[in-house]
Amino acid sequence: MNIKLYNKISPKGLALFDDETYRFGEDVVNPDGILVRSAKLNDMEFNDELRAIVRAGAGVNNLPIDRCSEAGIVCFNTPGANANAVKELVFAGMLLSARPVYNAMNWVSTLAENDDVSTIVEKEKSNFVGNELRGKKLGIIGLGAIGIKVANLALHFGMEVYGYDPYISIDAAWQLSRKVHYAKTLEELYEKCDYISVHVPLSDKTKNMINSEAIAKMKDNVCILNFARGGLVDEKAVVDAIEAGKVKNYVTDFPNGDILHAKGVICIPHLGASTPESEENCAIMAVDQIQDFLENGNILHSVNLPNVHMDRSGEARITIFHRNAPNMIAQITQTISDKGINIENLINKSKNDYAYTMVDVNSKDVDDVVKELSLIDAILKVVAL
Repeated sequence: MNIKLYNKISPKGLALFDDETYRFGEDVVNPDGILVRSAKLNDMEFNDELRAIVRAGAGVNNLPIDRCSEAGIVCFNTPGANANAVKELVFAGMLLSARPVYNAMNWVSTLAENDDVSTIVEKEKSNFVGNELRGKKLGIIGLGAIGIKVANLALHFGMEVYGYDPYISIDAAWQLSRKVHYAKTLEELYEKCDYISVHVPLSDKTKNMINSEAIAKMKDNVCILNFARGGLVDEKAVVDAIEAGKVKNYVTDFPNGDILHAKGVICIPHLGASTPESEENCAIMAVDQIQDFLENGNILHSVNLPNVHMDRSGEARITIFHRNAPNMIAQITQTISDKGINIENLINKSKNDYAYTMVDVNSKDVDDVVKELSLIDAILKVVAL
């Protein structure tokens, strides 16, 4: 099978590919799968054989999800693989906001030509007084893999933590410390917290969720941290609020020309996942996912299909990516039955407008079945494994 690489993928992940089964590299053509980090694939044309794209990271804004779905291409990400790296940088940003260490270090560097640096430092250091995090209130919007880690670490700093996430999963809830306060509304979180950290995906619903209306509900002198996605924050509204004295700092991992020199804005050059450990974790997870899908049809952490896993049985497995339409299971099973093939096992799951069905059958000769299934209107891609 052919795997095309975009960006550099950690060798620790690539080492998991079986050389006899897989051929991978940036020069691969007509791939069965794609591994990508930050390269933008939104306008790229895909070959008919392509079955999967795995983003070695959490965000998938660089993937054309809707177009992939219509082509029967499963899109994956690797949530949680870079969570620790981002968590640590969030706290670096919070500390830089609480205490003006960066400005202080820049000032000290200007004293190189002075004979008595220590005297000047002792005289002027009061210009760089900051606050401790202990006892402050931190509000976290989005309790996914990163938000949970930030919340739990904040407790060790002696902070009081509030979390808001109406869609928190059961698995995530188990990982969250019981000492974290559950905010029932964003307004409650805004009213109480000195620091607000955003950890949600970027979508039409979340774009510019931190805007002038939201800021007006926040405490005075609040610090806003964004290590999720740049589009979550209306940056003009934040800059205006800093100038008005409402917001103390805006710390972001997504700089642009409009905010680079704005007062009170601390820009970090998108370093959230930039650690070798994070890149290795993402690559290992990405390779595991694409191998299990290409070889067994199993799906974990797809953004356009649900998680689906079924142990192998029978002589062959047929995987079917189709629209979530009525009567699909009946059409699939009838087509298989008409060819005199017995079904050993079957699983079907859906996610919004799309669904995925795996069928294990008692025959290796399934080429005709695959052709017949491919003719059904709502079916987007059929592959026999």
